[in-house]
Amino acid sequence: RSLSEWAILRPLRSAELMHQQIVKYRNMDEAEEARQQHAGAVLAFDFGAKRIGVAIGNLELGLAHPLVTIPNENKEECLRDIAQLIKEWEPVLLVVGLPVHPDGAEHELTRRSRRFARRLQTRFGVRTVLEDERYTSVSASAALDQAGVKGRRQKQVLDQVAAQLILQSYFDKQNAST
Repeated sequence: RSLSEWAILRPLRSAELMHQQIVKYRNMDEAEEARQQHAGAVLAFDFGAKRIGVAIGNLELGLAHPLVTIPNENKEECLRDIAQLIKEWEPVLLVVGLPVHPDGAEHELTRRSRRFARRLQTRFGVRTVLEDERYTSVSASAALDQAGVKGRRQKQVLDQVAAQLILQSYFDKQNAST
């Protein structure tokens, strides 16, 4: 399917899944309690040595959107920017992309991403999970190419679109397991 077809069909699928889950409960109080456990904003991060892409999504809808790219050259400024996003969006969950080689072997950026995730959870007290991010940058670049954003113009948004793909992957896995 094309990206535009996917963008149209995805909200319909999410609404169907949500309806199926609500029907499981005996009364509206149970359904509301379950909804609150699966609701709230989620921030996702595509950690890189120079830039960190950020995406936003909602647990209830299971939809991710690119948000911003944060420079990662000064650790304190970077964490200040993230603190501002956390204050603004009040996420219930943080998702950090975990880069690994195609065969699953870890490398230096894997270790740095794990450290970044631990730092986020410790500093902000928000539950933080890791999500496999293999091929997200390649997929993000291809999607941007298809949307007519090519070459140097991709640099400003590539990391946040990669973060969107990381978050959407997390949502899709959660929906598949319910």
